[in-house]
Amino acid sequence: MEALKAEIAAKRKNLDDSSTLASRPKKYMRRGDIERLKEEQELKVKEEKRQEKEEARAESEAQTAAKKAAKQTPSTSAAASPLPDADSPKPESSFNISNEETIRRLRSKGQPIRLFAESDKDRRLRLRALELIEEKGHDRQGGQNDFKKALEDVENVEREMKKNSKGKKKGDTEAFTGVLDLALIKSDPDKLYPIIYYALKRTLKEWEEAMDERPENVKRTTQGKLAAATQVQSAEYLKPLFKSLRSRSLPADVLARMAEIVHYMQKRQYQKANDSYLRLSIGNAPWPIGVTMVGIHERSAREKISADQVAHVLNDEVSRKYIQSLKRLLTFSQTKYPPEDISQLMG
Repeated sequence: MEALKAEIAAKRKNLDDSSTLASRPKKYMRRGDIERLKEEQELKVKEEKRQEKEEARAESEAQTAAKKAAKQTPSTSAAASPLPDADSPKPESSFNISNEETIRRLRSKGQPIRLFAESDKDRRLRLRALELIEEKGHDRQGGQNDFKKALEDVENVEREMKKNSKGKKKGDTEAFTGVLDLALIKSDPDKLYPIIYYALKRTLKEWEEAMDERPENVKRTTQGKLAAATQVQSAEYLKPLFKSLRSRSLPADVLARMAEIVHYMQKRQYQKANDSYLRLSIGNAPWPIGVTMVGIHERSAREKISADQVAHVLNDEVSRKYIQSLKRLLTFSQTKYPPEDISQLMG
């Protein structure tokens, strides 16, 4: 009984201490009046919080203004000095230009005036980065592909190649003039690297000389400029392949296909060379449609069966470019050295 009385007294004390009941003007009130009192108290609490936030914001602004005033003091003294340091780099914070000037500079560089979800500050930083890249000499027109660049620079490239061709030794591309032996693919693959390297270099050099030997009226035509640009572009695309051949880092299946292409190209069997090119570029594995695995268990070492049926042209962009340039060399070789049998011509 005593415990029950103590519990009732505790509940009564809690009710008396309640802020809502303490603010009641009457002992008994309607529910609507109680709700109204609660809303007034909530509004009062919100107003106090808002005032505290405003005071904190005003204090932070005052501190920021004081810091800016402190920063402006050494800058004015530096401006007043007679010999400022001209070689000091321009800080990113001082690169503050208007939006109109930013748009004008980006358009003059051929760049988009705004990227997706890009703010004005990000756009100014992008412009600053582009200007720094141009100062270092790595500038390049935006939106311009390799073929267009080669087409515009074809006259300068031809002039430079004429100068370089006088000083080059003829022995650089005349090594390994014999026909490549396909038996080396299994017996000694390391000997294939220099043979393929010099064979492709010699064909590329002959293509370059054929472009230089054309009459001037042919070079000035649109078709002549396109052919020269194609040759320059192919020479650029083949550089990664020559680098891999010098370092002997080509995969075994790619090396075997290229050896077949060079072998059949030297024997003027261009139909077979084209077949090897197709096996190198798109492979000869079937593209299944529908059900591909009808059994539960997969045979052991099944992935090794189709190891030479991989489409290497789909691996990356660099492989696609030099494989495409390899086909261009094959086409040029067929034009300059036509086969005796017409059936060996490529389609």
